[in-house]
Amino acid sequence: MVVKVVENAMIIDSSLYQGRCKCGREHTVVTQAAIIAEGCLLNFEKYMEEYGIDGKRCVLYGANSYKATEGKHPRAEQELILNPEDLHADERSTAFALERIEEDVKVLIAVGSGTIHDITRFCAHERGIRFVSCPTAASVDGFCSTVASMTWCGYKKTVTAVAPELVIADVEVIREAPPELVRSGIGDIMAKYIALADWEISHRVAGEYLCPTIYGLTKKATDIVMESIPGICRGESDAYAHVTYALIISGIAMQMIGNSRPASGAEHHISHMIEMGPQKLKVRFQALHGEKTGVGALVASREYHRLRKINHITPFLKDYTGIPEKTVKEYFGGDLAEAVMKENEEDCLSALTREKLSEHWEEIRDILERVPKEEFLYGLLEQLDAKRSLEDIGISEEDRQNVLEYSPLVRNRLTLMRMRRMINA
Repeated sequence: MVVKVVENAMIIDSSLYQGRCKCGREHTVVTQAAIIAEGCLLNFEKYMEEYGIDGKRCVLYGANSYKATEGKHPRAEQELILNPEDLHADERSTAFALERIEEDVKVLIAVGSGTIHDITRFCAHERGIRFVSCPTAASVDGFCSTVASMTWCGYKKTVTAVAPELVIADVEVIREAPPELVRSGIGDIMAKYIALADWEISHRVAGEYLCPTIYGLTKKATDIVMESIPGICRGESDAYAHVTYALIISGIAMQMIGNSRPASGAEHHISHMIEMGPQKLKVRFQALHGEKTGVGALVASREYHRLRKINHITPFLKDYTGIPEKTVKEYFGGDLAEAVMKENEEDCLSALTREKLSEHWEEIRDILERVPKEEFLYGLLEQLDAKRSLEDIGISEEDRQNVLEYSPLVRNRLTLMRMRRMINA
């Protein structure tokens, strides 16, 4: 864990992650620093001055985060408190906020968890102004992301936004958040085991760019969180700080590469599809994002280890075929099916051949060998009393095969789950 510790504050200095990398590329990080410490919101003005962030401020809160930070509210000329009931990062909430943010505001400050952050970062991008993050729960890895995960006209998509220039994460506030929020954050980090495997597989079979530094940074952060689970169960401040660190590092990794590849693979596609609500998928209730990605990691792990057991893949391979529009319409329904087909107009799987997949199969099996098995991941979530089955996130076990088959279609990204269309096993 590469951090500075100053006056009991854990400080992530982004200068350590910028510039020419051994992968041959230049990495850029917008976030100057992240401060993780108990009570650090009380030093908000000090950090804003230290990192040169000035101008008229507007703070966006949810009603819950406003209450959670009582006595620690950042000074601001304008405050917007969004109603948490049915609050989503979508076209309605962003329009509501944009209409009310005063024209001469220069800095937007998000005080809340994932939804508040996505709304704020999108508004900051639309206005072309600066953004500061104050997470109130260790619930998602999007605090430092350059994109926002939005539901736009019913379709879950990643849209261009801005990363925060500064993160001030008060562990005292984060530790007091409802326990399901840190469980969600741990699920979002657990998902990286699948995301990193998918990235490495795509690198091997399709030549997709992979940066060893970003890969290693994400992997180490993920391992730190898994090791912190007993401490989270005991309510230890250091464990909450480590989970918060990992969530922020995941966002910095996305900044370094310029997309969500290190953080999002087949497991996130499962979560996004559930959030989109296809007409043939009965979703009894909506779980938190990280709860769904955590379960998605278990679902993907089981399937990936099933495929790993195939020694000789060639007899099971078939040629690439396009996505059948009729089937997509029947499963997703209406406008959602049209959006799915548009997303897959240039199917990334079309560049893959049976020969290429067969040639690299042993390498794929080696990668999958390093993916934690479902039983291990289940045990970690069980320690937390977190959601750990499809039934726990509102999906019938009977829908498992449909989840495996259709979830890759929500994002045109090469994963082993998408490659299953060429594997008849």
